[in-house]
Amino acid sequence: MLEGLPPNKAAHVMRLECDEGIARRIADIIVETYDPAETAASAFEAVTNTKDWKEVPWIVEVYFGHPPDEDGIRALVECAAGPAAAAAAVFARIDQKDWVAASLEGLVPVRAGRFLVHGAHDRAALRENDIGLEIEAALAFGTGHHGSTRGCLLMLDRVAKRRKPLAILDLGTGSGVLAIAAARLFHRRVQASDIDSVSVAAAASNARLNGAAAYVRPVHAAGLAHPKLAAGAPYDLVFANILARPLRRMAAAVVQHMASGGEIILSGLLARDVPGVISAYGAQGLRLSHRLEIEGWVTLLMQRPHALADDED
Repeated sequence: MLEGLPPNKAAHVMRLECDEGIARRIADIIVETYDPAETAASAFEAVTNTKDWKEVPWIVEVYFGHPPDEDGIRALVECAAGPAAAAAAVFARIDQKDWVAASLEGLVPVRAGRFLVHGAHDRAALRENDIGLEIEAALAFGTGHHGSTRGCLLMLDRVAKRRKPLAILDLGTGSGVLAIAAARLFHRRVQASDIDSVSVAAAASNARLNGAAAYVRPVHAAGLAHPKLAAGAPYDLVFANILARPLRRMAAAVVQHMASGGEIILSGLLARDVPGVISAYGAQGLRLSHRLEIEGWVTLLMQRPHALADDED
């Protein structure tokens, strides 16, 4: 399932039932075309009682922070899926209070290595050695159900099996789930930031809910433009679950804040984005350690080489 939470104050939606391929293509072209702070797209399998999986339709939904240009959106849909799909798209207004709960309603707990992301109603699903991450509906991205968030949690689990980072940064923290996971796992302070003030508040609330408020105190910042983020460097581990374009743009600044031998978990990437992102960070001296793909979303683990002095010790 490709999933995205609507932008803040979303009041409009476009919806279309179609097959999986069309749903994914439409979601992709919307994500590539519009500002994610104003427009979000999701493609997912419809809930049905049919026993024949071939009959299960998919749904693509596009949420808008402002009244959309319906003709422009239909033109994009037509480019991605043809005139029939464009004509079948339905536009409507929505109640802002309703879509927050609806977007997470009925979602089951998600396991990623030793982590279990769940809502309050699924606390009983926790096993003895699980690290539970309770994330409720909020105006911020990151429920654990998205392939990119799960990929980051699995990469974190992979890193933790061989090292314990001392300084950790979560750029674009969203709901705070990755920062909270690292804090709960390592019992260390995690610097976290987001360009969206609503996400910062949601992340702080989730940190309190998960007993991690002492470790996670997110700040409102674009990229690394905050004194607290600079003061926390150099970082042994960085999360950057954002989008390909900003990831490429901030590569030099991020790597400058990384420690020798430090690692970065990059996600929010479609397969076509991967070469450009690897190239951008490779140009800063990083090398690819591991790649993981979940439901069309790619997560990369890249490492900054140890300084020569470290190698000689």
